[in-house]
Amino acid sequence: MPHATQHADVVTAELDSALRGGPFHVALRAAIAARGLPLQRVQHHLSRHGVKVGVTSLSYWQQGARRPQRPESLRAVRALEEILQLPEESLIRLLAETDDRVGDRDSAGRTYRSLVEASGVLDKLLAELGAPRDGGLHTLGHHERVRIGARRELAERESHHIVRAHRDGVDRYIAVHHGDPGADPERMHVRALENCRIGRIRRHHDTGVLAAELLFDIRLRAGDTFLFRYTVEDGTADVCREYVRGADSPGGQYALQVCFDTAALPVRCHRFTQHSAAAPRGGRQELPLSARHRSVHLVEPRLRAGYVGITWDWE
Repeated sequence: MPHATQHADVVTAELDSALRGGPFHVALRAAIAARGLPLQRVQHHLSRHGVKVGVTSLSYWQQGARRPQRPESLRAVRALEEILQLPEESLIRLLAETDDRVGDRDSAGRTYRSLVEASGVLDKLLAELGAPRDGGLHTLGHHERVRIGARRELAERESHHIVRAHRDGVDRYIAVHHGDPGADPERMHVRALENCRIGRIRRHHDTGVLAAELLFDIRLRAGDTFLFRYTVEDGTADVCREYVRGADSPGGQYALQVCFDTAALPVRCHRFTQHSAAAPRGGRQELPLSARHRSVHLVEPRLRAGYVGITWDWE
């Protein structure tokens, strides 16, 4: 019995270490070993969660030969956290960090934000607020200004929305902010700037996601337009290297401006587009950095479903 206990302690220690430092495949392998489950049993548990993944794929994942990237695979990773009794989002976070370390973001496009969205965290927060994905508003225009601070962190994001209601009775909008890895939503602040006020706020600490109600004080009728503006003060994460905007459906004009602190200027900036979280990035174009205003921007006349964003390189 002492030998069995010692072995269990070693396995647990290996799992704790892997969950802290990764990489993803080592943590997955350690978690499966710690629970003593053969891959066939893991596959069976996944099927009970409504996710289909082959034993061969699971084997490849824990060997590091392949990494999950399709939406179904990312749902499987989220289910594995529950099946293997791991902290929420622990494997999703390691998967994103692994992609960053191997420089695979441009080829596979699995940003931390897209992984969080695929994991179901956003749906959970919207459900807590009683808000469907379709909030009854169509975006006519959306202008965002992102400020990068002296520590190279995402310091603040300001959004200006122009919307039209497509059903009667709409009186609010759910603003969602995705912090970078390591962000602390408890220390973020949302401020209403124009034509709205702050309602309920929900936070998900492990993924750095914040969802806030913006209340209009009037009920829109179908066809009514509305303008509102708000800002999210962040500054709680480490170095920021990109800003990505995702859309479930086509919308109106979208403009993104990224402004850098004088003490932290990138060496180059690029815009990109991406059809889905699992798709490769395309539309790559270098953006000139304004020396006087220390900013770059992009404009999409009509936003398409998928992702668009700006990435930059530090020295």
